[in-house]
Amino acid sequence: MSHAIDGQPGVGATLPALPDNPAVAVLSRVLDCFNKLALYLSMAALILTALIMTYCVVVRYFFHVPTDWQDDITVFMLVGVIFLCSGYTQSYRGNIGIEALASILPASVNAARLLLVDVVSFLFCGFFSWKSWTLFYEAWSEGQTTSSTFAPPLWIPYSLMALGMTVLTLQILVQILTRLTDRRKPANK
Repeated sequence: MSHAIDGQPGVGATLPALPDNPAVAVLSRVLDCFNKLALYLSMAALILTALIMTYCVVVRYFFHVPTDWQDDITVFMLVGVIFLCSGYTQSYRGNIGIEALASILPASVNAARLLLVDVVSFLFCGFFSWKSWTLFYEAWSEGQTTSSTFAPPLWIPYSLMALGMTVLTLQILVQILTRLTDRRKPANK
């Protein structure tokens, strides 16, 4: 198994070079800006989630005051963190991958294998994005809420999921287009 981020111990991850194709490079820059914003918002959301959960535990334990809102709020924030940061993780190829075949396949076959994996991932994420947007639309148009007594609207987590999956899909598309259009030899990641 390998993590693309952990290439060399002690060396931080760096974004790949911009693609040769100008249109792909623009999309890559836009995604990079969004991914950085999502990363910082997600860090703040994780801190806020920890504070909310700590508050609720203290209030329930010491003051015997029930809280019925923290579960929905923290789950919504965690959904946002997970999905909104998926494009950022993909931009570094930071997902865990099994590299048993990479060392035994010829470079050209391995490059084709990596392209195939990217295309299949793109198709899956594209379908997931589309379904997420339909869930968002249904929740929005029908006014769906959670079943808790707090009852926040379900369009909130569905919109975060849909946006995050769309960005992930676009990030994979950038990586496919980069692999297909770059003149320099791409790294086998």
